[in-house]
Amino acid sequence: MSPDSAPTRSNVALRGSSQIVSEFFEYSINSILYQRGIYPPEDFQIVKKYGLNMLITNDEDIKAYVRKIMNQLHRWVSHDKISKLIVAIISKDSGDVVERWQFDLEISTPKESEDKGTSTIPLQKTKEDIQKEIQAIIRQITASVTFLPTLETGDYTFNVLVYADANAKVPSEWIDSDSKEIQNGEKVKFKSFSTNSHKVDTLVSYKLNNE
Repeated sequence: MSPDSAPTRSNVALRGSSQIVSEFFEYSINSILYQRGIYPPEDFQIVKKYGLNMLITNDEDIKAYVRKIMNQLHRWVSHDKISKLIVAIISKDSGDVVERWQFDLEISTPKESEDKGTSTIPLQKTKEDIQKEIQAIIRQITASVTFLPTLETGDYTFNVLVYADANAKVPSEWIDSDSKEIQNGEKVKFKSFSTNSHKVDTLVSYKLNNE
């Protein structure tokens, strides 16, 4: 009896790409929570990631909440079951969504050589290329405090929404939600990044002057 067939290179690449995308989402969520002052600065610790000093929460409840989301998200990304991740910043007093961070996810394929005289060979992106693109987005999230309305620490909370396929297996603790859209809000599109299997676009919507 022979063992099961070894995973194909494309499957290995897809799993690796899914891990990169899931980690990006996790660090982006933490960066948004810190930069937007949703929780006090002392609730975060510095870690090195993407060649940058990143801040992640050290609050056990928030860590458990984000980790549960990321574990499920990684499975969905691996099986191409999601198209969007939303981080909604919500006023505790009014329940209104004041900021909506949107990450659009799609399957991508490497570009091919345009040299017609030779057989085309897919151009593989290196880890360094991907990291540089992610660095640019993280720096934009950090710089967003220069144009986004000021939020008072303690007055806001957040929800994470995932746009999953209709046939995706959804854990029982997940519930349906509205899209948390901001009507007549301002929108700023950030840079995108791509791996050899996925592309992620980033956009933030917000209420001007928090009104």
